[in-house]
Amino acid sequence: MVTTITCKELEKSYLGDGVTTKAVQNINLTFAKGEFTAIIGPSGSGKSTLLSLLGTLDHPTAGKLHYDGEDVFKRSKNRIADFRFEEIGFIFQQFHLLPTLTALENILSPLFARKVAYKKEQRAKEVLEQVGLLDKMNSLPSQLSGGQQQRVAIARAIVHKPSWLLADEPTGNLDTETGQLIFELLQSLNKQEGCGILFVTHDPLLAAKADRVITMKDGLVISDERGETI
Repeated sequence: MVTTITCKELEKSYLGDGVTTKAVQNINLTFAKGEFTAIIGPSGSGKSTLLSLLGTLDHPTAGKLHYDGEDVFKRSKNRIADFRFEEIGFIFQQFHLLPTLTALENILSPLFARKVAYKKEQRAKEVLEQVGLLDKMNSLPSQLSGGQQQRVAIARAIVHKPSWLLADEPTGNLDTETGQLIFELLQSLNKQEGCGILFVTHDPLLAAKADRVITMKDGLVISDERGETI
């Protein structure tokens, strides 16, 4: 179980039309398990790129990314995938639910090809109950509201008991009231599950409720502030 993520001079560059663009640069941050951290900034500031790097969905161009002191990118692709499954859960603005699967089946989908020490269906029902949708377990995504679909996506992200939950604009496609409810659910999961949460948002009001707020601009971290514990 990873307790600390550390970035050292982290950088991600893209080459297009002969021009190199630095999406993120000079990132030096440490995240401790159990923290609830918001990452804010304007569009194009590098928030989502940083989240993808932290979640091992993308490789840095330069710098180091350590998990409890280990450079995970020195592992093979298969071992990185195993690490990601064991340690990290992802929530996206687009819910990415499979339309032909029920809510229960969508939550079970990350476990289909994995050996785990718990009963898969029982665990899926547990997390459905956590997000208040056990009565919707046989419903297809098309039969659910946007907020309900996002709650299914959250349940899918935590079904494998990750140490870290990474959320990229998870309230962006929802109305204000539903978005607030989703945010409160993430807060509750942070307390109940003890997982660290990294939350990308454009909403300064939601960000202000986090334990820590990191502000980005032009690929750089321009401020890193800690508030009162939620």
